[in-house]
Amino acid sequence: MSLIPPPASRGELLVHGAVWQLVHLERRFEPYFRPLLNWLLREPAAALVQWVMNLRRADEGYKLAEERALPGEKESLDSIIAVMGAYMRENYRPGEYERAGNTKTHGVVRGEFIVRDDVPKHMRQGIFARPHTYKAWVRFSGPGPNLPPDIDDIGFASCSIKLMGVPGPKLMAEPGSKETSTQDFIAVSTPTFVTPDINANAKFQVQILRGTPAFYFVTTGFSHFLDMLMQGLWNETQTSPLEARYWSCVPYLLGDGQAMMYSIRPKSKKRSWIPGIPFWTSPNYMREALAKGLSEGDVELDFMIQVQTDPHRMPIEDAGVRWPERLSPFVPAATLRLPQQEFDWPAQIALARTLSYNPWHCLAEHRPLGNQSRARRRMYLELSQLRQKMNDTPHQEPR
Repeated sequence: MSLIPPPASRGELLVHGAVWQLVHLERRFEPYFRPLLNWLLREPAAALVQWVMNLRRADEGYKLAEERALPGEKESLDSIIAVMGAYMRENYRPGEYERAGNTKTHGVVRGEFIVRDDVPKHMRQGIFARPHTYKAWVRFSGPGPNLPPDIDDIGFASCSIKLMGVPGPKLMAEPGSKETSTQDFIAVSTPTFVTPDINANAKFQVQILRGTPAFYFVTTGFSHFLDMLMQGLWNETQTSPLEARYWSCVPYLLGDGQAMMYSIRPKSKKRSWIPGIPFWTSPNYMREALAKGLSEGDVELDFMIQVQTDPHRMPIEDAGVRWPERLSPFVPAATLRLPQQEFDWPAQIALARTLSYNPWHCLAEHRPLGNQSRARRRMYLELSQLRQKMNDTPHQEPR
């Protein structure tokens, strides 16, 4: 049985296209009103949506940091890999393959990850066990799976950090994938994931391949409509990769029997104005804003940790539920310092194609948790290998 869905009808594409054009138009005017709207309504609206979500969830008696496999998990993963691979083959030519997710690279920049000396004792695990400075490559990117002009994306940004010189055995051991001295952290600009679990993600990827991703949220049940509302509260017109806040969205171990989320937040509250808004913006203004910010001086961001304290209100297997900060606040654990630099060198641009970010490039103390993370191990590996094979850019571990 084929895992590839039939194409969308002409009528479906016309309806979806009209909706998408309205979203694109709204994005161009959003900077004029969205900051005030966020200040007034975002947190109360998020609290209401999460309250409704939690009303619909049963307490299944999980323990802290406990995982449980979902029915159909493997079949959903098979479907996702097949569908995302099909999208790549349909839309990219050999030598020009892009990542299937977090696709558009705004820049890969040099950084330092400086572990603080005041990390609370119960958080001193793995990378955070002692004060230390790691060299890092940081990739800032946009949405996927295509390469739209920045103003026409879905208001989404991502930040991936690869630490180097990390001692100790790592969890990725498949042939061709093992990185012996790195630790990866991956985060996006929404506090919850676009789908709550891997089974829902498989349905979402089908709609992406058909060219109708918005239909997923309104045709697959009320709970996914709530997911759309949560995404919409944080999906907004981005001003600069250096000015967004990022979240892990899925949990990770923090030593034995303890789970965490993490978040990356700029220390500066500066918000840039987008040149040419609303109609004459550069298609790559995010990259230009990143270059401008790093040409003017060093930039620092806080890397913060939130520890799970309630296994029901802070679930491992449901990535659509936001972990309440009133139950467990985020605590600064490190500083991500990006020194003043230029990053337009040809070799540095080419580095983006040979790098592979995978949350399973990690110490055992930071093992990814939950069904979305279990899927990422094989999904990221196989799709990365497909991309690098088609581009003849073999995976390299930076040192």
